[in-house]
Amino acid sequence: MTLSNLTSRIPGFHRMTTAERLEAVAAFSGLDEASVAQLGAPGNIDAHLADHMIENVVATLSIPVGVATNMRVDGRDVLVPMATEESSVVAAVCNSARQCYDAGGFTTSVSGNLMIAQVQLTGVTDPEAARLRILERCDEIAAICDGCDPMLVRLGGGFRDLEVRVLPTRGGPMVVTHLIVDTRDAMGANAVNTMAETLAPSIEGWTGGRVLLRILSNLADRRLARARATWPLDAIGGAAVRDGMVSAYHFAEADPYRAATHNKGIMNGISAVVLATGNDTRAVEAGAHAYAARHGRYTSLTSWEVTADGSLAGSIELPLPVGLVGGATKIHPTARACLKILGVSTAAELARIIAAVGLAQNFGAMKALATTGIQKGHMALHANNVAIAAGAVGEEVPRLAALLVERRQVRQDVAAAELERMRAG
Repeated sequence: MTLSNLTSRIPGFHRMTTAERLEAVAAFSGLDEASVAQLGAPGNIDAHLADHMIENVVATLSIPVGVATNMRVDGRDVLVPMATEESSVVAAVCNSARQCYDAGGFTTSVSGNLMIAQVQLTGVTDPEAARLRILERCDEIAAICDGCDPMLVRLGGGFRDLEVRVLPTRGGPMVVTHLIVDTRDAMGANAVNTMAETLAPSIEGWTGGRVLLRILSNLADRRLARARATWPLDAIGGAAVRDGMVSAYHFAEADPYRAATHNKGIMNGISAVVLATGNDTRAVEAGAHAYAARHGRYTSLTSWEVTADGSLAGSIELPLPVGLVGGATKIHPTARACLKILGVSTAAELARIIAAVGLAQNFGAMKALATTGIQKGHMALHANNVAIAAGAVGEEVPRLAALLVERRQVRQDVAAAELERMRAG
């Protein structure tokens, strides 16, 4: 397979064996033997590494890694690894991407790699004057921050800007300094936290106040990723399906109770890619939900509308502070192998693909809700889990799962009874 004919359209991918899928992914991504072996190992993190990643290790927990096919992002076909325990998540992305593939797939952009560190100053009697005293030291602050991480500066990153706010609180006014830092291909938490802690004594000296918190903000609204795509009417099933999906979006846009579930579905896809690449799922999720409430009301992370020719157009925008260096991304061998599958060379490129996955996931959920309902497809896939939980093995699993779906009773008690009858008869 040459670079000119690489395609994420792999018919029958879901019907292949696990080994066959891995072989196809390896051929697409040009994986070396070590990466293939790492991905093929059922327990693919050794005890020594696990013991040095977190504290008090007693075991490791393997999460299935699936691959989303049919993804075309900015004119390039990609296969996207997704780590999740939830049925139907990977399938939804594959199906959604297939339906916009011939229309060009996904177009993406990012706002940059800027992260924010906050320094909280308390106990000043003249907060407005303190704010100005800090701003007057901008050049000195830049030198202190850049001195914390010369390597980051050599790579083209480092301090970029300074913001200082006077924040009214129940405990009195606080002066909050924002350090705006370009962290390049790192998520950047360690870099900006170090800068904030190093700067704190200087801020106290300039203002006479007391610095308390010195830490990054996970509302990374200067590190936004965006994706958009168009689904033609004939690809999605006609105007009635389109209008039902737009109505579902209007519901989520207007009602925070619906928006919470709407956005959770988006994060099903986003968090799966974030986890597969060793990035911080909690940071991304916190930032996304905070961004959804940035106007004072929690609402949808996506927008959906009808184009002039009647197609369905969707878009997404959210903070995506992810990296290719540092943390588990750098040391977890499976995360490194997953990044090889993606074929990305910058953190911005990774964020763009993740945003596209989030939009695809949202399309799939809304289409299911607006047509057959979410349970039909989800429960068909979930039936395998129920069958295994009931004790089915080998060929018993698909037989029992099919029976549960046919009876529309995907429950463990029903599965146990049917398995007993299956074995007896």
